[in-house]
Amino acid sequence: MKPNFKSIDQPFSNHINIEGNTYLYFGGTAYLGIPKNQDFIQLYIEGIKKFGLNNGTSRTNNIQLGIYDDAEKVAAARYGAEAALITSSGYLAAQLTVKDLSRLGEVIYGPAAHPALWLVENQDKNVKLFRDWEQETIERINSSEEKTWILISNSMNNLVPEIYDFDFVKEIRKDKNIILVVDDSHGIGINNNGMGAIVNLPKQENIENVVVASMAKALGIDAGIVLASNKIIDKLKSTNTFIGASPPSPAALYAFIHAEDIYHKAFNKLKNNMLMFETALNLTWKHDFGFPVYLLGDVNFSQRLLQKQILISSFPYPNPTDETLNRIVLSAWHEKEDIEKLIAAISF
Repeated sequence: MKPNFKSIDQPFSNHINIEGNTYLYFGGTAYLGIPKNQDFIQLYIEGIKKFGLNNGTSRTNNIQLGIYDDAEKVAAARYGAEAALITSSGYLAAQLTVKDLSRLGEVIYGPAAHPALWLVENQDKNVKLFRDWEQETIERINSSEEKTWILISNSMNNLVPEIYDFDFVKEIRKDKNIILVVDDSHGIGINNNGMGAIVNLPKQENIENVVVASMAKALGIDAGIVLASNKIIDKLKSTNTFIGASPPSPAALYAFIHAEDIYHKAFNKLKNNMLMFETALNLTWKHDFGFPVYLLGDVNFSQRLLQKQILISSFPYPNPTDETLNRIVLSAWHEKEDIEKLIAAISF
């Protein structure tokens, strides 16, 4: 009988025990292995003892915990932004950003933009290749009378995977005001030596860069973040959405503030795991430099690995009727022997 992988009752880690069997696990989004990092967990416990479990009040309350402002200052400095805003989820960070900034001009969505970025529930999806969208966007804006444009995109397609380059925005006329909103949920903490997308976005006087991200993936806490200029952050903090929402757990932000060394060590371990694994890959694999996700266009691949008690990410995308995407996801929680077993298993 096939094991039930839909009702797992333990934390995800490099190993999962199901019905008496142990499986190596190469899926999920915990790229730095933070949910099982004992040093990080200890920091979280310290934060709980210091601040309690949660804080169900508005950030505009007349009585405030200082940890929220502290965490935003740390995040802005850590990821190279002028200012930061932290919310209780990446979805909330994305929604309050796109809904407020979209009022400033004409909106253009990039290919396969995440639903958290959508302005309406069932909006039409852009299914173009990114390189085709680049050229179309340049031509559309340069030939238009509209002055202000809001470009909304993922920083990457994490499923294929492909990391996007936004230098094309520099080819847009300088008399156009561009607000570039980039969802970096899968990049922050690992890409560009952990700093994420913001350091590589085009720096130009007519371009306002805004990064939104979930902190629940590589960074390992249930929160969302917006990185932008002081002007944009001040504007977003005055929205009804920000004012009305409760903030994330202060204990989580305490751990985040004090975990810089933990993140750094986990990042280096992930890099070593990637280097070790990539030496075993041939040209049939698709992956992008610096991102620990590996795609193989073989619909039966996951089942063959399952016979060797290895679980990977395997589901149809973008529609339930599409072919299955089989992806291996590496994490800092994987040990050298895990990677060795994986390499041996893919060499069938």
